[in-house]
Amino acid sequence: MSDKDLVRAILLQIDEALDKIKHRTEKIDSADYFTSSPEGMERLDGIAMLFIAIGESLKNIDKITEGRLLADYPEIDWSGVKGFRDIIAHHYFDIDAEQVFWICRHNLEPLSMTIKKMITG
Repeated sequence: MSDKDLVRAILLQIDEALDKIKHRTEKIDSADYFTSSPEGMERLDGIAMLFIAIGESLKNIDKITEGRLLADYPEIDWSGVKGFRDIIAHHYFDIDAEQVFWICRHNLEPLSMTIKKMITG
């Protein structure tokens, strides 16, 4: 598999993960949902795992492309996305449900649109 094909395959996985997060959060109207029930906590766990996978995948893309691909899309704070992965992975018990909810409401769609552009571009 060429590097280009590998990057495309990773981008498709990221796109799928973002769609899952969108689907899992579309009917949630506040961060309280995550902390008010066992079901909410399970949903938060699943979303956090997807964010970890997304961040790790972006790190891999950056490595494969030697930082060139992500740099072509400066509308996204790539270091912030990858850094969020690090926070979740290394400080899981300190995750702020408000922050996760805010990211899902404000950053998810622009990231998703950019990943789709990268796939088709």
